[in-house]
Amino acid sequence: LVVTSDSTVPVTSSTTSSTTSAVPTTSSSSTTSTTTSTTTSTTVVEVELEPAWYPQLGAAVADLSTGNAAVSVSVRRVGAQPYDVAIGRRNDGAPVAPATPFVLASVSKLFTAVAVARLVEAGVIADTDPVPWADMGIAPDPAWDTVTVRDLLDHTSGMPVNRRSWLDDPAPCSVPLEQALAAPPTDMRGAWRYSNGNYCALGLLVEELTGLPMGDAVGQLVLGPAGVALPDEAYLARDGERPTAAPYPKGLQRLLRLGGAGEWIASAGGVADAVAAITPADREVFRFPGLMVDQYGWGHTGTLDGAKGCAWVVDDGRTVVVALVAGQRPSTGGGVCDRLVPALVADLGLPALGEPVRLPM
Repeated sequence: LVVTSDSTVPVTSSTTSSTTSAVPTTSSSSTTSTTTSTTTSTTVVEVELEPAWYPQLGAAVADLSTGNAAVSVSVRRVGAQPYDVAIGRRNDGAPVAPATPFVLASVSKLFTAVAVARLVEAGVIADTDPVPWADMGIAPDPAWDTVTVRDLLDHTSGMPVNRRSWLDDPAPCSVPLEQALAAPPTDMRGAWRYSNGNYCALGLLVEELTGLPMGDAVGQLVLGPAGVALPDEAYLARDGERPTAAPYPKGLQRLLRLGGAGEWIASAGGVADAVAAITPADREVFRFPGLMVDQYGWGHTGTLDGAKGCAWVVDDGRTVVVALVAGQRPSTGGGVCDRLVPALVADLGLPALGEPVRLPM
């Protein structure tokens, strides 16, 4: 196994610039005494750097690596150096690194939702507006005309689940979406029912509203402002296999039908930086039940055959943890969160709240 980490030993304290967002990021190494973050905020506050040293999290990561091809974990915490651990091998056999892209599965929904939130904040659309299906080139059953952007964000649109229809056939997600919309919403309309179709539709909506392909739109709205390097640290499955990525033996072509619901490939550090840059205004738009919550905080998980992910913000308001797995263990992205979040919370000296109970279920 190959392990790399930017901050696995204590270092002397120093100061760094940060933003007023809930969990700003820093960029440093253990040999540098000062760090600076690039932000869009005009307010700068001084914070004391602390060593990023998480022994219980480290043990959980080592356990998580057993039986998997690769694992990458990143922590971003106000006042602490970035913590990045990568274990395993890339497609080309080289060691994975904190910047190595992994299949995100449904952690991709965070990118899509924040892109929508930024468009709402800019006044381009309101979350209460009906979805402009016609502008998106879709002619659904008339019963879908009253479905709103909020319904899609919250998984309350009545979108059918049909898990198999959102994978495997290498066609854009508009194909299964049109099939799903040919009939009226299900009788679950108004109640939460998780369906990839909702975020497929939101990805297409982002493209329509910006006039850009989804990768470019999310890059401009979400990833670029967070300092994520495109296309090195984040790209779409439609862009093809790369030797420098973590392995995904099922092949990226099967992800094309997911679109905004799960087509992103990105590094753990890049996801952590993007999540750390989520603002209170974003959270006004992207909220429960589209966003998952438990007694430790909020975020999103991702589960595919061969890829698992967890992106979680701890309720201390300072800490983001992202874990990406190339492999089958554990069986779900929620299981990844269950192993790592309590371990990190213990390292932070926060109250132990038991096994995570994640909602909605």
